[in-house]
Amino acid sequence: MKIFKLVICSLFGLMFINAGLNKFFMYIPVPEMSPELTQVTQAFATIKWLMPLIATVEIIAGVLFIITKTRALAALMILPIMIGIVLHHLTYAPDGLPMALVLFFINAWIIIDNRDKYKHLIS
Repeated sequence: MKIFKLVICSLFGLMFINAGLNKFFMYIPVPEMSPELTQVTQAFATIKWLMPLIATVEIIAGVLFIITKTRALAALMILPIMIGIVLHHLTYAPDGLPMALVLFFINAWIIIDNRDKYKHLIS
């Protein structure tokens, strides 16, 4: 089970590192978007600091997710971004919803698995 978790978390972390780097260097072509999605993307682009912030958090959390000792922190760091990804796919791009839900449940699994580490934050 330990090796399985390491492989899953490594793939999860690499996906977010790749997503963050792509926001900076744009090496993955963007598929054709609906007019509504184009409008949303342009609205996000007007906030100059938003995408670099999201990209930086994705890269840092992706690296931390791969490292066993920092995985609990990474899972909390990436949670708001994961919620945004799931909501985005629910409303604008339902084709990507299955993959978004898989990633969300992996993150939830890691949060539940590390719940003892979070207890001192709540008490």
